[in-house]
Amino acid sequence: MKNRVALIALSLALFSAAFSISTPANDDDDHGGRKTKRVLLISIDGMHAVDYENCVASKTCPHLAALGKTGVHYTRTSASKPSDSFPGLMAIVSGGSPRTVGAFYDVAYDRVLAPPKVATGNGLPGGICNVNQINGTQTEYEEGNEFDQSKLNGGFAGYSAIDGGVKSIDPDRLIRDPFNNCQPVYSWNFVRTNTIFGVIHHAGGYTAWSDKHAGYASVSGPTGTNQPSNVDDFYSPEVNSLQSVLPGLKTASGFDCGTLIPNGDDWTTDFDAIKCNDQLKVNAVLNQIHSRTHLGTSKAPVPVIFGMNFQAVSVGQKLIHPKSAIRTDANSGGYEDAQGTPRPKMLAEIQFVDAAIGQMIAALKHEDLFNSTTIIITAKHGQSPVDPNRFFPIPGHSGNNGTPPSGIIGSFLPAIYSDPNNGLGLAEDDISQIWLADSTRTADAVAALENVAAEFGGGQIYYGASLNTIFNPPGVPEHPGPCCKLREGGDPRTPDIVVIPNVGVVYTGNLKKQSEHGGFAWDDTNVMLLVSNPNMDARTVDSFVETTQVAPTILKLLGLDPGALDAVRLEGTPVLPALFKDREQDN
Repeated sequence: MKNRVALIALSLALFSAAFSISTPANDDDDHGGRKTKRVLLISIDGMHAVDYENCVASKTCPHLAALGKTGVHYTRTSASKPSDSFPGLMAIVSGGSPRTVGAFYDVAYDRVLAPPKVATGNGLPGGICNVNQINGTQTEYEEGNEFDQSKLNGGFAGYSAIDGGVKSIDPDRLIRDPFNNCQPVYSWNFVRTNTIFGVIHHAGGYTAWSDKHAGYASVSGPTGTNQPSNVDDFYSPEVNSLQSVLPGLKTASGFDCGTLIPNGDDWTTDFDAIKCNDQLKVNAVLNQIHSRTHLGTSKAPVPVIFGMNFQAVSVGQKLIHPKSAIRTDANSGGYEDAQGTPRPKMLAEIQFVDAAIGQMIAALKHEDLFNSTTIIITAKHGQSPVDPNRFFPIPGHSGNNGTPPSGIIGSFLPAIYSDPNNGLGLAEDDISQIWLADSTRTADAVAALENVAAEFGGGQIYYGASLNTIFNPPGVPEHPGPCCKLREGGDPRTPDIVVIPNVGVVYTGNLKKQSEHGGFAWDDTNVMLLVSNPNMDARTVDSFVETTQVAPTILKLLGLDPGALDAVRLEGTPVLPALFKDREQDN
Protein backbone atom coordinates (compact mmCIF):
# COMPACT_ATOMS: atom_id res chain seq x y z
CA MET A 1 0.00 0.00 0.00
CA LYS A 2 2.88 2.35 0.89
CA ASN A 3 4.49 1.74 -2.48
CA ARG A 4 1.23 2.52 -4.25
CA VAL A 5 0.84 5.80 -2.33
CA ALA A 6 4.43 6.72 -3.14
CA LEU A 7 3.87 6.01 -6.83
CA ILE A 8 0.72 8.14 -6.88
CA ALA A 9 2.54 10.98 -5.15
CA LEU A 10 5.42 10.76 -7.62
CA SER A 11 3.00 10.74 -10.58
CA LEU A 12 1.22 13.84 -9.27
CA ALA A 13 4.53 15.62 -8.75
CA LEU A 14 5.65 14.81 -12.29
CA PHE A 15 2.30 15.97 -13.70
CA SER A 16 2.53 19.21 -11.75
CA ALA A 17 6.07 19.81 -12.97
CA ALA A 18 5.10 19.11 -16.57
CA PHE A 19 2.22 21.54 -16.55
CA SER A 20 3.42 24.30 -14.23
CA ILE A 21 3.65 27.79 -15.67
CA SER A 22 7.15 28.20 -16.99
CA THR A 23 9.01 29.88 -19.81
CA PRO A 24 11.14 28.19 -22.43
CA ALA A 25 14.73 27.52 -21.39
CA ASN A 26 15.87 27.86 -25.00
CA ASP A 27 16.42 31.50 -26.01
CA ASP A 28 15.56 30.50 -29.59
CA ASP A 29 11.95 30.37 -28.42
CA ASP A 30 12.38 33.46 -26.32
CA HIS A 31 11.99 36.51 -28.59
CA GLY A 32 15.43 37.90 -27.85
CA GLY A 33 15.73 36.82 -24.23
CA ARG A 34 12.65 38.49 -22.78
CA LYS A 35 10.23 35.74 -21.94
CA THR A 36 6.46 35.90 -22.41
CA LYS A 37 4.98 35.78 -18.93
CA ARG A 38 1.41 36.59 -19.89
CA VAL A 39 -0.81 36.91 -22.95
CA LEU A 40 -3.36 39.66 -23.53
CA LEU A 41 -5.91 38.22 -25.97
CA ILE A 42 -8.26 40.63 -27.74
CA SER A 43 -11.10 39.82 -30.12
CA ILE A 44 -12.33 42.75 -32.22
CA ASP A 45 -15.49 41.15 -33.56
CA GLY A 46 -15.98 41.92 -37.25
CA MET A 47 -12.42 43.18 -37.81
CA HIS A 48 -11.31 41.93 -41.21
CA ALA A 49 -7.71 41.68 -42.31
CA VAL A 50 -8.48 44.48 -44.77
CA ASP A 51 -9.79 46.69 -41.96
CA TYR A 52 -6.43 46.41 -40.23
CA GLU A 53 -4.58 47.09 -43.49
CA ASN A 54 -6.71 50.14 -44.27
CA CYS A 55 -6.57 51.72 -40.83
CA VAL A 56 -2.78 51.31 -40.60
CA ALA A 57 -2.25 52.64 -44.13
CA SER A 58 -4.49 55.65 -43.46
CA LYS A 59 -2.70 56.34 -40.14
CA THR A 60 -6.01 56.28 -38.28
CA CYS A 61 -4.94 53.43 -35.96
CA PRO A 62 -1.64 54.55 -34.38
CA HIS A 63 -1.68 51.98 -31.57
CA LEU A 64 -2.46 49.01 -33.80
CA ALA A 65 0.18 50.27 -36.23
CA ALA A 66 2.75 50.47 -33.43
CA LEU A 67 1.99 46.89 -32.37
CA GLY A 68 2.48 45.80 -35.95
CA LYS A 69 6.02 47.19 -35.95
CA THR A 70 6.99 44.53 -33.42
CA GLY A 71 4.66 41.77 -34.46
CA VAL A 72 3.70 39.13 -36.95
CA HIS A 73 0.68 40.01 -39.10
CA TYR A 74 -1.27 37.20 -40.79
CA THR A 75 -3.20 38.40 -43.85
CA ARG A 76 -5.11 35.20 -44.69
CA THR A 77 -6.58 34.10 -41.40
CA SER A 78 -9.84 32.17 -41.35
CA ALA A 79 -12.27 32.29 -38.45
CA SER A 80 -14.48 29.32 -37.62
CA LYS A 81 -17.09 27.92 -39.99
CA PRO A 82 -19.85 28.73 -39.10
CA SER A 83 -18.50 32.20 -38.30
CA ASP A 84 -20.80 32.87 -35.35
CA SER A 85 -19.56 34.29 -32.03
CA PHE A 86 -19.97 31.05 -30.04
CA PRO A 87 -17.98 28.74 -32.35
CA GLY A 88 -15.67 31.65 -33.19
CA LEU A 89 -14.77 32.25 -29.56
CA MET A 90 -14.34 28.56 -28.81
CA ALA A 91 -12.06 28.11 -31.84
CA ILE A 92 -9.72 30.80 -30.49
CA VAL A 93 -9.53 29.41 -26.94
CA SER A 94 -9.74 25.65 -27.61
CA GLY A 95 -7.91 25.13 -30.88
CA GLY A 96 -10.87 23.20 -32.30
CA SER A 97 -13.63 23.44 -34.88
CA PRO A 98 -17.36 22.88 -34.19
CA ARG A 99 -17.09 19.18 -35.10
CA THR A 100 -14.82 18.66 -32.06
CA VAL A 101 -15.91 21.40 -29.67
CA GLY A 102 -19.65 20.90 -30.34
CA ALA A 103 -20.51 24.62 -30.56
CA PHE A 104 -22.28 25.41 -33.84
CA TYR A 105 -24.12 28.66 -33.06
CA ASP A 106 -25.49 30.67 -30.13
CA VAL A 107 -28.86 29.24 -31.11
CA ALA A 108 -28.67 25.71 -32.53
CA TYR A 109 -30.12 22.24 -31.88
CA ASP A 110 -29.23 19.04 -30.00
CA ARG A 111 -31.03 15.79 -30.80
CA VAL A 112 -30.47 14.34 -27.30
CA LEU A 113 -30.78 17.13 -24.73
CA ALA A 114 -34.08 18.39 -23.30
CA PRO A 115 -35.75 21.83 -23.19
CA PRO A 116 -35.27 24.23 -20.28
CA LYS A 117 -37.58 24.05 -17.29
CA VAL A 118 -39.03 27.49 -18.08
CA ALA A 119 -39.02 29.69 -21.17
CA THR A 120 -35.86 31.67 -21.82
CA GLY A 121 -35.87 35.44 -22.09
CA ASN A 122 -35.72 35.16 -25.86
CA GLY A 123 -38.66 32.79 -26.07
CA LEU A 124 -37.32 29.24 -26.20
CA PRO A 125 -40.28 27.48 -24.54
CA GLY A 126 -39.86 25.40 -21.43
CA GLY A 127 -40.76 21.74 -21.71
CA ILE A 128 -40.58 18.22 -20.37
CA CYS A 129 -37.34 16.38 -19.74
CA ASN A 130 -37.74 12.61 -20.10
CA VAL A 131 -35.08 10.99 -17.93
CA ASN A 132 -32.70 8.54 -19.62
CA GLN A 133 -34.37 9.06 -22.97
CA ILE A 134 -33.41 10.90 -26.13
CA ASN A 135 -35.38 14.16 -26.10
CA GLY A 136 -34.21 16.76 -28.61
CA THR A 137 -34.33 20.52 -28.20
CA GLN A 138 -33.32 23.80 -29.69
CA THR A 139 -30.33 25.18 -27.78
CA GLU A 140 -29.60 28.72 -26.67
CA TYR A 141 -26.46 30.20 -25.12
CA GLU A 142 -26.84 33.97 -25.10
CA GLU A 143 -28.64 36.66 -23.10
CA GLY A 144 -31.90 34.69 -22.89
CA ASN A 145 -30.39 32.43 -20.21
CA GLU A 146 -30.09 35.30 -17.72
CA PHE A 147 -32.53 36.22 -14.94
CA ASP A 148 -33.23 39.60 -16.55
CA GLN A 149 -31.52 40.28 -19.85
CA SER A 150 -32.82 43.86 -19.87
CA LYS A 151 -30.34 44.74 -17.13
CA LEU A 152 -26.64 45.33 -17.61
CA ASN A 153 -25.87 42.99 -14.70
CA GLY A 154 -28.13 40.23 -16.05
CA GLY A 155 -30.61 40.62 -13.20
CA PHE A 156 -28.58 39.13 -10.35
CA ALA A 157 -29.47 41.17 -7.27
CA GLY A 158 -26.04 40.74 -5.69
CA TYR A 159 -24.24 42.52 -8.52
CA SER A 160 -23.75 46.27 -8.74
CA ALA A 161 -25.49 48.01 -11.62
CA ILE A 162 -22.38 47.81 -13.84
CA ASP A 163 -21.25 44.33 -12.84
CA GLY A 164 -22.11 41.09 -14.61
CA GLY A 165 -21.12 37.45 -14.56
CA VAL A 166 -22.22 33.85 -14.24
CA LYS A 167 -24.40 34.51 -11.19
CA SER A 168 -26.87 36.14 -13.57
CA ILE A 169 -27.51 32.79 -15.30
CA ASP A 170 -30.88 31.31 -14.37
CA PRO A 171 -30.40 27.50 -14.26
CA ASP A 172 -34.11 27.01 -15.00
CA ARG A 173 -33.53 28.68 -18.39
CA LEU A 174 -30.82 26.25 -19.42
CA ILE A 175 -31.35 23.17 -21.56
CA ARG A 176 -31.11 19.93 -19.59
CA ASP A 177 -29.32 16.60 -19.80
CA PRO A 178 -31.75 13.67 -19.62
CA PHE A 179 -28.85 11.28 -18.98
CA ASN A 180 -27.73 13.25 -15.93
CA ASN A 181 -31.02 13.37 -14.02
CA CYS A 182 -32.18 16.32 -16.15
CA GLN A 183 -29.60 18.68 -14.66
CA PRO A 184 -29.11 22.06 -16.40
CA VAL A 185 -26.26 22.18 -18.91
CA TYR A 186 -24.13 25.28 -18.39
CA SER A 187 -22.31 26.61 -21.43
CA TRP A 188 -18.87 25.60 -20.14
CA ASN A 189 -20.10 22.01 -19.75
CA PHE A 190 -21.92 22.08 -23.08
CA VAL A 191 -18.62 22.37 -24.95
CA ARG A 192 -16.79 19.07 -25.38
CA THR A 193 -13.13 20.08 -25.08
CA ASN A 194 -10.88 21.88 -22.66
CA THR A 195 -9.44 25.36 -23.31
CA ILE A 196 -6.33 27.43 -22.72
CA PHE A 197 -8.01 28.77 -19.58
CA GLY A 198 -8.29 25.26 -18.17
CA VAL A 199 -4.70 24.31 -19.04
CA ILE A 200 -3.26 27.55 -17.65
CA HIS A 201 -5.46 27.51 -14.54
CA HIS A 202 -4.51 23.93 -13.76
CA ALA A 203 -0.85 24.87 -14.19
CA GLY A 204 -1.24 27.47 -11.45
CA GLY A 205 -1.84 30.54 -13.63
CA TYR A 206 -4.42 33.20 -12.73
CA THR A 207 -6.96 33.66 -15.56
CA ALA A 208 -9.49 36.32 -16.56
CA TRP A 209 -11.87 37.10 -19.44
CA SER A 210 -14.53 39.71 -20.29
CA ASP A 211 -17.26 39.18 -22.89
CA LYS A 212 -20.76 40.19 -23.99
CA HIS A 213 -22.91 37.45 -22.39
CA ALA A 214 -22.66 35.55 -19.12
CA GLY A 215 -22.86 32.33 -21.12
CA TYR A 216 -19.53 33.11 -22.75
CA ALA A 217 -17.90 31.85 -19.58
CA SER A 218 -17.79 28.82 -21.88
CA VAL A 219 -14.15 29.86 -22.29
CA SER A 220 -13.55 27.95 -19.05
CA GLY A 221 -14.15 24.62 -20.75
CA PRO A 222 -15.84 21.74 -18.92
CA THR A 223 -15.74 21.66 -15.13
CA GLY A 224 -18.61 19.28 -14.37
CA THR A 225 -20.01 21.85 -11.93
CA ASN A 226 -22.22 24.92 -12.04
CA GLN A 227 -19.13 27.15 -11.89
CA PRO A 228 -16.66 27.97 -14.71
CA SER A 229 -13.82 27.46 -12.27
CA ASN A 230 -11.04 27.66 -14.86
CA VAL A 231 -11.68 31.42 -15.19
CA ASP A 232 -10.69 33.17 -11.97
CA ASP A 233 -12.16 36.56 -12.92
CA PHE A 234 -15.01 36.63 -15.46
CA TYR A 235 -16.93 39.79 -16.39
CA SER A 236 -19.92 40.13 -18.71
CA PRO A 237 -21.83 43.42 -18.84
CA GLU A 238 -24.76 42.24 -20.97
CA VAL A 239 -24.56 43.80 -24.43
CA ASN A 240 -28.21 43.10 -25.23
CA SER A 241 -29.52 44.75 -22.07
CA LEU A 242 -31.30 48.08 -22.32
CA GLN A 243 -29.09 51.13 -22.61
CA SER A 244 -28.59 53.14 -19.43
CA VAL A 245 -26.75 56.30 -18.46
CA LEU A 246 -23.29 55.56 -17.01
CA PRO A 247 -22.17 58.62 -15.03
CA GLY A 248 -18.42 58.99 -14.67
CA LEU A 249 -17.59 56.64 -17.55
CA LYS A 250 -15.76 58.12 -20.52
CA THR A 251 -14.72 56.10 -23.56
CA ALA A 252 -11.16 55.96 -24.83
CA SER A 253 -12.22 58.19 -27.73
CA GLY A 254 -13.69 60.81 -25.40
CA PHE A 255 -17.46 60.18 -25.34
CA ASP A 256 -19.04 60.88 -21.95
CA CYS A 257 -21.35 57.94 -21.20
CA GLY A 258 -23.06 60.05 -18.55
CA THR A 259 -24.56 62.09 -21.42
CA LEU A 260 -25.90 59.04 -23.27
CA ILE A 261 -29.59 59.36 -24.13
CA PRO A 262 -30.98 55.79 -24.00
CA ASN A 263 -33.14 54.94 -27.01
CA GLY A 264 -35.14 52.22 -25.28
CA ASP A 265 -33.23 49.46 -27.03
CA ASP A 266 -30.02 47.51 -26.39
CA TRP A 267 -26.42 48.74 -26.59
CA THR A 268 -25.92 47.44 -30.13
CA THR A 269 -28.46 49.89 -31.58
CA ASP A 270 -26.46 53.09 -31.16
CA PHE A 271 -22.97 54.03 -32.33
CA ASP A 272 -22.02 55.71 -29.04
CA ALA A 273 -23.81 53.32 -26.69
CA ILE A 274 -21.80 50.32 -27.91
CA LYS A 275 -18.56 52.17 -27.14
CA CYS A 276 -19.79 52.67 -23.57
CA ASN A 277 -20.57 48.98 -23.16
CA ASP A 278 -17.16 48.03 -24.55
CA GLN A 279 -15.42 50.57 -22.32
CA LEU A 280 -16.71 48.75 -19.24
CA LYS A 281 -14.76 45.70 -20.41
CA VAL A 282 -11.74 47.82 -21.31
CA ASN A 283 -11.74 49.20 -17.78
CA ALA A 284 -11.89 45.65 -16.45
CA VAL A 285 -8.71 44.79 -18.37
CA LEU A 286 -7.05 47.98 -17.10
CA ASN A 287 -7.95 47.04 -13.52
CA GLN A 288 -6.50 43.57 -14.04
CA ILE A 289 -3.25 45.03 -15.39
CA HIS A 290 -3.09 47.11 -12.20
CA SER A 291 -3.41 43.95 -10.06
CA ARG A 292 -7.10 44.37 -9.28
CA THR A 293 -10.27 42.42 -9.98
CA HIS A 294 -12.41 43.54 -12.93
CA LEU A 295 -14.25 46.34 -11.09
CA GLY A 296 -11.10 47.35 -9.23
CA THR A 297 -12.62 46.54 -5.84
CA SER A 298 -10.07 43.97 -4.68
CA LYS A 299 -6.41 43.11 -5.16
CA ALA A 300 -5.61 40.19 -7.47
CA PRO A 301 -2.64 38.80 -9.41
CA VAL A 302 -2.05 40.08 -12.91
CA PRO A 303 -3.53 37.29 -15.06
CA VAL A 304 -1.36 34.95 -17.10
CA ILE A 305 -4.10 34.88 -19.74
CA PHE A 306 -6.71 37.63 -19.95
CA GLY A 307 -8.51 39.85 -22.40
CA MET A 308 -11.86 40.82 -23.85
CA ASN A 309 -14.13 41.03 -26.84
CA PHE A 310 -14.96 44.33 -28.59
CA GLN A 311 -18.40 44.75 -30.17
CA ALA A 312 -17.94 48.29 -31.51
CA VAL A 313 -16.57 47.39 -34.95
CA SER A 314 -19.20 44.69 -35.52
CA VAL A 315 -21.95 47.17 -34.68
CA GLY A 316 -20.25 49.81 -36.81
CA GLN A 317 -20.38 47.45 -39.78
CA LYS A 318 -23.99 46.34 -39.40
CA LEU A 319 -25.92 49.28 -38.01
CA ILE A 320 -28.22 51.72 -39.78
CA HIS A 321 -29.40 54.25 -37.18
CA PRO A 322 -31.90 55.76 -37.26
CA LYS A 323 -33.16 52.69 -39.08
CA SER A 324 -34.07 53.30 -42.70
CA ALA A 325 -34.32 51.49 -46.01
CA ILE A 326 -31.98 54.18 -47.37
CA ARG A 327 -28.38 54.17 -46.20
CA THR A 328 -26.46 57.45 -46.06
CA ASP A 329 -23.25 58.58 -44.39
CA ALA A 330 -25.41 60.35 -41.82
CA ASN A 331 -27.27 57.27 -40.59
CA SER A 332 -25.09 54.34 -41.55
CA GLY A 333 -21.96 52.50 -40.59
CA GLY A 334 -20.45 49.95 -42.94
CA TYR A 335 -18.33 50.56 -45.99
CA GLU A 336 -18.35 52.89 -48.97
CA ASP A 337 -16.94 50.43 -51.50
CA ALA A 338 -15.63 46.93 -52.19
CA GLN A 339 -12.10 47.78 -51.00
CA GLY A 340 -13.39 48.33 -47.48
CA THR A 341 -13.23 52.10 -47.11
CA PRO A 342 -15.14 52.70 -43.87
CA ARG A 343 -17.91 55.26 -43.68
CA PRO A 344 -17.32 57.94 -40.99
CA LYS A 345 -19.44 56.26 -38.31
CA MET A 346 -17.68 52.95 -38.73
CA LEU A 347 -14.27 54.61 -38.81
CA ALA A 348 -15.11 56.19 -35.46
CA GLU A 349 -15.75 52.70 -34.02
CA ILE A 350 -12.37 51.46 -35.26
CA GLN A 351 -10.64 54.53 -33.86
CA PHE A 352 -12.32 53.96 -30.48
CA VAL A 353 -11.04 50.38 -30.38
CA ASP A 354 -7.55 51.56 -31.32
CA ALA A 355 -7.62 54.19 -28.56
CA ALA A 356 -8.83 51.59 -26.05
CA ILE A 357 -5.97 49.27 -26.98
CA GLY A 358 -3.72 52.28 -26.48
CA GLN A 359 -5.02 52.54 -22.91
CA MET A 360 -4.08 48.90 -22.31
CA ILE A 361 -0.59 49.42 -23.75
CA ALA A 362 -0.08 52.48 -21.54
CA ALA A 363 -1.19 50.53 -18.45
CA LEU A 364 1.18 47.65 -19.25
CA LYS A 365 4.05 50.10 -19.66
CA HIS A 366 3.16 51.89 -16.43
CA GLU A 367 3.32 48.57 -14.55
CA ASP A 368 6.54 47.55 -16.37
CA LEU A 369 4.71 44.57 -17.90
CA PHE A 370 4.78 45.52 -21.57
CA ASN A 371 7.98 43.73 -22.61
CA SER A 372 6.95 40.49 -20.94
CA THR A 373 3.40 40.52 -22.37
CA THR A 374 2.52 39.15 -25.80
CA ILE A 375 -0.58 40.80 -27.26
CA ILE A 376 -2.70 38.79 -29.68
CA ILE A 377 -5.45 40.58 -31.59
CA THR A 378 -7.91 38.72 -33.79
CA ALA A 379 -11.69 38.36 -34.24
CA LYS A 380 -14.34 35.72 -33.63
CA HIS A 381 -15.81 36.51 -37.06
CA GLY A 382 -15.89 39.00 -39.90
CA GLN A 383 -19.00 40.54 -41.50
CA SER A 384 -20.57 40.19 -44.93
CA PRO A 385 -20.84 41.90 -47.33
CA VAL A 386 -18.04 44.46 -47.31
CA ASP A 387 -19.22 45.77 -50.67
CA PRO A 388 -22.46 47.66 -49.89
CA ASN A 389 -23.70 47.02 -53.42
CA ARG A 390 -23.90 43.30 -52.72
CA PHE A 391 -26.30 43.55 -49.76
CA PHE A 392 -29.52 41.66 -50.55
CA PRO A 393 -31.86 41.04 -47.61
CA ILE A 394 -34.32 38.14 -47.70
CA PRO A 395 -37.26 38.55 -47.14
CA GLY A 396 -36.11 42.17 -47.36
CA HIS A 397 -37.26 45.49 -46.00
CA SER A 398 -40.43 45.31 -48.06
CA GLY A 399 -40.86 41.58 -47.57
CA ASN A 400 -40.80 40.64 -51.25
CA ASN A 401 -37.16 39.65 -51.93
CA GLY A 402 -37.67 35.95 -51.34
CA THR A 403 -38.02 33.35 -48.59
CA PRO A 404 -35.37 32.00 -46.19
CA PRO A 405 -34.73 28.24 -46.36
CA SER A 406 -36.64 27.65 -43.13
CA GLY A 407 -39.74 29.10 -44.72
CA ILE A 408 -39.42 26.84 -47.73
CA ILE A 409 -39.02 23.54 -45.88
CA GLY A 410 -40.84 24.34 -42.65
CA SER A 411 -42.77 21.06 -42.78
CA PHE A 412 -39.50 19.11 -42.45
CA LEU A 413 -38.43 20.83 -39.22
CA PRO A 414 -38.82 19.64 -35.60
CA ALA A 415 -42.02 20.71 -33.84
CA ILE A 416 -40.19 23.31 -31.73
CA TYR A 417 -39.81 25.51 -34.80
CA SER A 418 -43.56 25.65 -35.36
CA ASP A 419 -44.29 26.40 -31.69
CA PRO A 420 -45.98 29.85 -31.68
CA ASN A 421 -44.28 30.63 -28.36
CA ASN A 422 -40.78 30.09 -29.77
CA GLY A 423 -39.18 33.47 -30.31
CA LEU A 424 -35.78 32.20 -31.44
CA GLY A 425 -36.35 31.02 -34.99
CA LEU A 426 -33.76 29.06 -36.96
CA ALA A 427 -30.01 29.81 -37.08
CA GLU A 428 -30.29 32.03 -40.16
CA ASP A 429 -28.12 35.11 -40.72
CA ASP A 430 -26.04 34.92 -43.88
CA ILE A 431 -26.13 31.17 -43.35
CA SER A 432 -28.95 28.72 -42.74
CA GLN A 433 -28.25 25.69 -40.58
CA ILE A 434 -31.11 23.22 -40.66
CA TRP A 435 -31.88 20.34 -38.31
CA LEU A 436 -34.67 18.08 -39.57
CA ALA A 437 -37.28 16.20 -37.60
CA ASP A 438 -36.35 13.09 -39.59
CA SER A 439 -32.79 12.94 -40.95
CA THR A 440 -33.77 10.17 -43.36
CA ARG A 441 -35.71 12.80 -45.33
CA THR A 442 -32.67 15.03 -45.92
CA ALA A 443 -32.61 14.36 -49.66
CA ASP A 444 -36.29 15.33 -49.95
CA ALA A 445 -35.68 18.59 -48.07
CA VAL A 446 -32.69 19.41 -50.26
CA ALA A 447 -34.74 18.71 -53.40
CA ALA A 448 -37.40 21.13 -52.16
CA LEU A 449 -34.74 23.80 -51.77
CA GLU A 450 -33.08 23.12 -55.10
CA ASN A 451 -36.40 23.56 -56.90
CA VAL A 452 -36.69 27.17 -55.73
CA ALA A 453 -33.03 28.21 -55.37
CA ALA A 454 -33.69 31.82 -56.39
CA GLU A 455 -36.15 32.20 -53.51
CA PHE A 456 -33.43 31.78 -50.86
CA GLY A 457 -30.57 33.45 -52.71
CA GLY A 458 -29.01 30.44 -54.44
CA GLY A 459 -25.48 29.73 -53.29
CA GLN A 460 -24.30 26.34 -52.06
CA ILE A 461 -26.02 23.54 -50.17
CA TYR A 462 -24.03 21.14 -48.00
CA TYR A 463 -25.51 17.80 -46.91
CA GLY A 464 -24.53 14.15 -46.78
CA ALA A 465 -20.98 13.52 -47.97
CA SER A 466 -20.24 17.20 -48.64
CA LEU A 467 -21.32 18.08 -45.09
CA ASN A 468 -19.32 15.23 -43.58
CA THR A 469 -16.08 16.70 -44.92
CA ILE A 470 -16.65 19.68 -42.61
CA PHE A 471 -18.51 18.25 -39.62
CA ASN A 472 -19.30 14.90 -38.03
CA PRO A 473 -22.15 12.97 -39.68
CA PRO A 474 -25.47 14.13 -38.18
CA GLY A 475 -27.76 11.81 -36.27
CA VAL A 476 -28.64 10.34 -32.91
CA PRO A 477 -25.80 8.57 -31.07
CA GLU A 478 -26.20 4.87 -30.38
CA HIS A 479 -25.10 5.43 -26.78
CA PRO A 480 -26.08 8.98 -25.78
CA GLY A 481 -24.43 8.80 -22.35
CA PRO A 482 -24.16 11.88 -20.15
CA CYS A 483 -23.81 15.29 -21.73
CA CYS A 484 -21.91 16.18 -23.83
CA LYS A 485 -19.28 13.81 -25.17
CA LEU A 486 -19.64 12.56 -28.70
CA ARG A 487 -20.73 8.91 -28.66
CA GLU A 488 -20.88 6.15 -31.23
CA GLY A 489 -23.15 6.88 -34.15
CA GLY A 490 -24.24 10.29 -35.40
CA ASP A 491 -23.40 13.65 -33.88
CA PRO A 492 -26.55 15.01 -32.16
CA ARG A 493 -25.50 18.61 -32.88
CA THR A 494 -24.45 18.54 -36.53
CA PRO A 495 -27.10 20.11 -38.79
CA ASP A 496 -28.58 17.98 -41.56
CA ILE A 497 -28.28 20.78 -44.11
CA VAL A 498 -26.18 23.93 -44.32
CA VAL A 499 -27.18 26.56 -46.86
CA ILE A 500 -24.61 29.19 -47.85
CA PRO A 501 -26.41 31.77 -50.00
CA ASN A 502 -24.82 34.05 -52.57
CA VAL A 503 -22.45 36.68 -51.19
CA GLY A 504 -24.41 39.60 -49.80
CA VAL A 505 -27.60 37.69 -49.05
CA VAL A 506 -28.71 38.17 -45.45
CA TYR A 507 -31.84 36.53 -44.07
CA THR A 508 -33.45 39.56 -42.50
CA GLY A 509 -36.24 42.07 -42.80
CA ASN A 510 -34.62 44.37 -40.25
CA LEU A 511 -34.37 48.03 -41.33
CA LYS A 512 -31.37 48.67 -39.07
CA LYS A 513 -29.18 45.90 -40.50
CA GLN A 514 -26.96 46.02 -43.59
CA SER A 515 -24.69 43.01 -43.08
CA GLU A 516 -24.33 39.89 -40.95
CA HIS A 517 -22.01 37.01 -40.14
CA GLY A 518 -22.22 33.27 -39.62
CA GLY A 519 -21.52 32.03 -43.13
CA PHE A 520 -18.48 30.71 -44.93
CA ALA A 521 -17.88 33.69 -47.22
CA TRP A 522 -14.47 35.43 -47.33
CA ASP A 523 -15.95 38.56 -45.72
CA ASP A 524 -17.32 36.40 -42.90
CA THR A 525 -14.14 34.48 -42.20
CA ASN A 526 -11.08 36.51 -43.22
CA VAL A 527 -10.25 38.24 -39.95
CA MET A 528 -7.25 40.17 -38.71
CA LEU A 529 -4.60 38.36 -36.69
CA LEU A 530 -1.64 40.11 -35.12
CA VAL A 531 0.80 38.64 -32.58
CA SER A 532 2.96 41.34 -31.02
CA ASN A 533 5.74 41.58 -28.47
CA PRO A 534 8.42 44.31 -28.20
CA ASN A 535 11.12 41.71 -28.85
CA MET A 536 9.63 40.42 -32.09
CA ASP A 537 10.72 41.42 -35.57
CA ALA A 538 7.95 42.77 -37.78
CA ARG A 539 6.80 40.28 -40.35
CA THR A 540 3.82 39.70 -42.64
CA VAL A 541 2.73 36.12 -43.28
CA ASP A 542 0.54 35.48 -46.31
CA SER A 543 0.09 31.72 -45.93
CA PHE A 544 -3.32 30.47 -44.84
CA VAL A 545 -3.81 30.11 -41.09
CA GLU A 546 -6.85 29.71 -38.83
CA THR A 547 -7.93 31.25 -35.56
CA THR A 548 -7.83 27.75 -34.06
CA GLN A 549 -4.03 28.09 -34.15
CA VAL A 550 -4.14 30.89 -31.58
CA ALA A 551 -4.81 28.51 -28.68
CA PRO A 552 -1.81 26.20 -29.08
CA THR A 553 0.38 29.22 -29.87
CA ILE A 554 -0.58 30.84 -26.55
CA LEU A 555 0.40 27.73 -24.63
CA LYS A 556 3.72 27.47 -26.47
CA LEU A 557 4.47 31.14 -25.77
CA LEU A 558 3.91 30.46 -22.06
CA GLY A 559 6.12 27.39 -22.05
CA LEU A 560 3.21 24.96 -21.81
CA ASP A 561 2.44 21.96 -24.00
CA PRO A 562 -0.02 22.74 -26.84
CA GLY A 563 -0.87 19.03 -26.80
CA ALA A 564 -2.57 19.55 -23.43
CA LEU A 565 -5.53 20.84 -25.46
CA ASP A 566 -8.03 18.13 -26.41
CA ALA A 567 -8.86 19.69 -29.78
CA VAL A 568 -5.21 20.15 -30.69
CA ARG A 569 -4.62 16.43 -30.21
CA LEU A 570 -7.83 15.42 -32.01
CA GLU A 571 -7.53 17.79 -34.97
CA GLY A 572 -3.76 18.20 -35.16
CA THR A 573 -3.98 21.98 -34.86
CA PRO A 574 -0.49 23.49 -35.34
CA VAL A 575 0.98 26.59 -33.73
CA LEU A 576 1.11 29.74 -35.86
CA PRO A 577 4.08 29.92 -38.24
CA ALA A 578 6.92 32.46 -38.14
CA LEU A 579 6.82 33.09 -34.38
CA PHE A 580 9.43 30.71 -33.03
CA LYS A 581 13.01 30.75 -34.23
CA ASP A 582 13.17 26.99 -34.26
CA ARG A 583 10.28 27.06 -36.79
CA GLU A 584 8.43 24.38 -34.87
CA GLN A 585 5.18 23.48 -36.56
CA ASP A 586 4.40 20.45 -34.44
CA ASN A 587 2.45 20.39 -31.21
